[in-house]
Amino acid sequence: MKSVQYFVVLLAGWLVTPVHSSNPGAVVLDTPNLVAFWDFQEEGGKARVSKGGAQSYGLKEQRGKVDRVEGGLFGEFSAKIRRGQWLMVPRAELGELDIHGKEAQVTVVAWIKRGDKQAWQALAGVWDETRKKRQYCLFLYGTTATRADEMKRYPVKDRIHGHVSAVGGPTPGEKFCITYSSGATEIGFEDWYCVAMTYDGKASRVYVNGKLDTWEQRNPFAYEDGLFDGGDDGADFTVGAVHRGGEWGNFFDGKMAGVAVFNRALSAEELLQISEKTLQSIQKEK
Repeated sequence: MKSVQYFVVLLAGWLVTPVHSSNPGAVVLDTPNLVAFWDFQEEGGKARVSKGGAQSYGLKEQRGKVDRVEGGLFGEFSAKIRRGQWLMVPRAELGELDIHGKEAQVTVVAWIKRGDKQAWQALAGVWDETRKKRQYCLFLYGTTATRADEMKRYPVKDRIHGHVSAVGGPTPGEKFCITYSSGATEIGFEDWYCVAMTYDGKASRVYVNGKLDTWEQRNPFAYEDGLFDGGDDGADFTVGAVHRGGEWGNFFDGKMAGVAVFNRALSAEELLQISEKTLQSIQKEK
């Protein structure tokens, strides 16, 4: 009888053991309010199809094949996005990625290994500067950071930024949109990073490896105006670039292991769990 009871206990324990250690993407898929999660395991030349959420979204390659390379977080591979390339979900297919409104909330998470020193690299979001159709976007290495109490920008480099806009165009009285959070941590080139932005209707925040990258008057960045409604002809959802100055630019260069979008501002605890459970799975690159 004791041996039977012991077997049942072991079996019950096995049944409830989380699978996150062997499947790091599970922690992303299990987090409520997921809209889309891309793990970039598809071969180059094919659309990258999202997992989770109410529907699937296909990120389509722009300007040539985006190579699949060895070394990733959610499997054996990641996407190698070269400067001048990007991935896109067209506006007509945006669905729940079109996050807007006074009460709108959003979280964007990207797993990146940086490869370029170029400033203002767009990671992921719905952001068209040319046609004044800005909504939300996660950026790497802006050359300035805005103090929310002064609404003035100061020089900075190599940080993460969470851009939000309720007006679509430049911030009133400014040449550009300057409503964005900026982290205190400089992002290097040798390691994988889990970087994220959240917006809860009151402030934009950026996180580096699951931790709020606090910086006085810059992160969190107070902003209570909501997110712009771009309408039927609004911005596309893009990974690796945005449209600005009449052409595509702000190109990302490097490896990307995943991108996730939620229609809720995730908590610090949730983002820390996501970061810890995904970064611990780093595979040794050949």
